[in-house]
Amino acid sequence: MAIARYLLFFLAFCAFAANVKLYLKDGAYHLVREYKVEAGRVRYYSVERSDWEEIPFELEDLKRTETEVAQRQAAIAEQAKIITEEDKAERDRANEVAKVPQGPGVHLAVGDGIRTLKAAESEVHTNKGRNVLKVLSPVPLISGKATLEIKGEHSQTKVTSDRPEFYISLSAEERFGIIRIRPGKAVRIVEKLTVVPVTKEVIEEQEQVEIFRQQVDDGLYKIWPTKPIEPGEYAVVEYTEGKVNVQVWDFAYDPNAKQAMDSAAAKP
Repeated sequence: MAIARYLLFFLAFCAFAANVKLYLKDGAYHLVREYKVEAGRVRYYSVERSDWEEIPFELEDLKRTETEVAQRQAAIAEQAKIITEEDKAERDRANEVAKVPQGPGVHLAVGDGIRTLKAAESEVHTNKGRNVLKVLSPVPLISGKATLEIKGEHSQTKVTSDRPEFYISLSAEERFGIIRIRPGKAVRIVEKLTVVPVTKEVIEEQEQVEIFRQQVDDGLYKIWPTKPIEPGEYAVVEYTEGKVNVQVWDFAYDPNAKQAMDSAAAKP
């Protein structure tokens, strides 16, 4: 693609370079390949007649000719700059895609590298007990209140940026985002569930974090918070709304984790 664009640009440049409008003071012009001023006359190669010709210098409007040539050269230079910037952006995007492991999942951007997150095992907690949530066969729910939980009060995945960046690769078109999760007794609550009697409609309550979404490739997105998040427990989630079909990749924002790492690195 880039080579083809450069070729088209080169051909356009050659066409421009081969033809110049040599203006006369009466407003007419000769289409010429090149020209030069010699002893009070302008000598030029006529494109129309394929031969060298001359005309008195005082009949030519060289200022207009040179101004137009300069303007067209500036336009070509600007177009070349745009093509170069577009190609760089395309290369950067290709490099970004290449560094993300293939297949569905979530990956944390760490400097110039990538850290793949492990999906947490989710459980639906009702007054009847807990059931492991399986994406392909969601847990049947009874009317009333329930919670979707993951084990442990704190995530083992720590981030030290208040606007962490993630790549999420989808296997199918689903909703996704970042949510705040709340610690409970030996668990973290991903969302609250309400199952409506009779209709069995499920109302899911999540603490959504406002994020930017940038599509990097087919099914691959880069996401990050629109504003700094507060210290605490979070998760990247992929879900089907109203189906209790949620995949969870948990993490915690802990600004003190960076200080601890810096202190450890400073010790002899």
